[in-house]
Amino acid sequence: MATIVLVHGIAQEQESADTLEAKWLPGLAGGVRNHGNPEMADRLWRNGAPGELTTRMAFYGSQFLSKGAQGAGPGRVDDTQLELMEQLAELWLATAAEHASDDKDRRTAQQLTAVPADARPMGARAAVRPALNGLARLRWFAPLGIGFAEKFVWRALSQVARYFTDDAVRQYAQDKVLAHIGPDTRLVIGHSLGSVVAYEALHRCDQEVAFLTMGSPLGLRTVVYDRLRPRPASVPGAVAGWDNLVDRDDLVAAHLDLAPFFPPAPGAAVVPVTAEALDNGAKPHDSTHYLVKAVTGGIVEKALAR
Repeated sequence: MATIVLVHGIAQEQESADTLEAKWLPGLAGGVRNHGNPEMADRLWRNGAPGELTTRMAFYGSQFLSKGAQGAGPGRVDDTQLELMEQLAELWLATAAEHASDDKDRRTAQQLTAVPADARPMGARAAVRPALNGLARLRWFAPLGIGFAEKFVWRALSQVARYFTDDAVRQYAQDKVLAHIGPDTRLVIGHSLGSVVAYEALHRCDQEVAFLTMGSPLGLRTVVYDRLRPRPASVPGAVAGWDNLVDRDDLVAAHLDLAPFFPPAPGAAVVPVTAEALDNGAKPHDSTHYLVKAVTGGIVEKALAR
């Protein structure tokens, strides 16, 4: 059980709950300190060690290290998952074509999305490659070079696809979240795919908590939003307040205000509130860059003061 529950995003399979907690906790405390509450920051993290406020990472990344499921190449996923990966890649390209701050990335994405569908290779496995390769050409996805980008893009897409198509993975991830939620829990923080996992888990939860999503793809139509459970989508009844943070250049989140997608739970009035777009610098999707912001610290302070 924890006061704050953290839920990580994509491409964390080489980590563990302990290593991710060690990375997230200083950022979490830093955001609270930047907001002007050093006392609470010390209760979260002090002198290189966790403080008195219990914070736990719901780690599910190990599911993507199972034999044959690393998402390392075309043979690792089935055609249904590959089709879903194609759709997500095309959505990210379309977002880049409209919103990418890097002029070269925006022009490249516009050129790639301008190719007519009937001019693309045929077959599920062939059709996904232009989108995958296109994403890997964007500097947003390739800060360390094209080879790394191809591996990252494939890993990210395949993990999203596996979550939505493999019920065992889906339940495992949600159970990891719920295992840390108890009477003392005040806040659940989900980053990237972790915001999806946390959202669905909170629909299975009775403990009233605040919810913070960072770099969330929850509003992505077709690939994510239309596959959420339960249907129709709404704010989980257990959520006492929902804050959403988006960097202006975070292509994964697609710059979406979540309020139009998630009406209040029956009998409640809570809706997602998206703060003014953040600036996470050269790493717009980075979890630590979200955590250290003063606005994040204010959200954490408000949740813990309840």
